[in-house]
Formats: sequence, C-alpha cells, structure tokens
Amino acid sequence: MERKEFLKRGFSMLGFAAVAPLISCSDSTVDPAETITATNPTSGTTTDLNSGTCTATASETAGPFPTKSPASLVSNDITLDRQGNKLTVKITIQNKNNNCEALSGAWVDIWHCDAAGNYSEYGGSGMQSTNYQNVHFLRGRQTTDASGLVTFTSIYPGWYSGRAPHIHVHIYNASGKSLLVTQIAFPEEISKVVYAQGVYASHGQADTTNARDNVFSDGVSTEMATVTGSVSTAFELTHAIVVSA
Repeated sequence: MERKEFLKRGFSMLGFAAVAPLISCSDSTVDPAETITATNPTSGTTTDLNSGTCTATASETAGPFPTKSPASLVSNDITLDRQGNKLTVKITIQNKNNNCEALSGAWVDIWHCDAAGNYSEYGGSGMQSTNYQNVHFLRGRQTTDASGLVTFTSIYPGWYSGRAPHIHVHIYNASGKSLLVTQIAFPEEISKVVYAQGVYASHGQADTTNARDNVFSDGVSTEMATVTGSVSTAFELTHAIVVSA
C-alpha cells in the first residue's frame, strides 16, 4: 500500500476528511543568509504561565512509522549520519492538571523523516521503497528536567507526499503511562527556504500545505512551532506541549 493511500484510509477510519488535493509551494524569495523567525500568525498563545491557564495540545496519530523500541534510543543527538540543516529541538511539557506547571520526569519521544522524506526502522515496501529497517536515525528519547524541558539535536525534517513537514511526539509520565501522541507543525515560509537549497533541493518543495494536510487541516493553534535561524548557520525550534498528567 502506498504511503499516501495509508494516510487516506487511516484518517477516513478515524473520521478525518480524505486527502485533499495536493498543491505545490512557490519558490521562496527570502534570502537564505537572512536570519528568519516564524510561528503561526493566527494561533495566538496556548499558555499563560501567569494565570495558570493553558489549552491542551491536540492529540494526533502516531502515523505509519512509529518508533519500535523507544526505550533503547535515549539520546540527545539523534542525527546519526543524516545530512541537512542542523535543528535544535526544545520542547517544554506542561501539566494542564497542575495549573500548567512544568512536568518534570516525563519521557518524550520524537521521530521524523530525513531530507528525502524517508524514515528509519522501515522501508522495502510500497509505503517506503528505500529500506532503512536496520537503522535508527532521527529518533530519540529524553526525560524532561525541572523546567519540563527536553532538548534534541537533529536536522530540519524533509517532507513526503501528502503530508506537510512535521515532527512526531509521544509523551509518557515517569511511570510509563502514555499521556499524549501529537505532532509539531512548521512555518511554511521557513520550510520553503530550507527546501530550496542543500541536500533538500533535489527533493523540491513540499507538495502539501498545513491547511491541506490530513493532520493539520483542522488547525495548528496548539501544534505550530516557533522556528528561528538561518540556512547558513542553524535553526532552533521551540514548542510547548500541554498534557493532562
């Protein structure tokens, strides 16, 4: 089964809309050497630490390529041999059931595709022809510190047909209970700049926008990351995820 068909069928079963028509992103006019900062301009804030109010982050599918043995992948640097623009990922976990305070001691798993749109631990099938079943790049686990923070070193994710760029996240409490599976969305203006250069250029621009993505089409107000940096240096992603623990 093709990857796009899997997504179409999977979301149909869950009550989501079928895959929307694909569109091509236009070339970016942003200077690649320029430092750029972006987040979702319509999302507003989902957390107010002063008032102790926050909005729970949306739950999403783990997708067709979840990490098979996350406990064996405890690592800060998950890049391994993958090439691409360096991306520092900083995720803060907050507990909605405790006045949105930081949740320490939680396990946070992340995984995403490489610059060509391929995932490790899978392949050799209709969903992903390139076989990466025996490698584990761009997958990792960290435990939140006293501030609820985990930090990973990775690369800017690529994309694959039918999906906008994204990172998968699975959060567990200290006892191993699953708290939330979600995904992180990326600002399209930055992705366009990244995909126009380097190892990303041969794959081209993403064929699906956030608005037409199966996961993000209902809104990204709790899933849009803030991304800063430059293709000439590196990027940093910051994002808060609110769970009920």
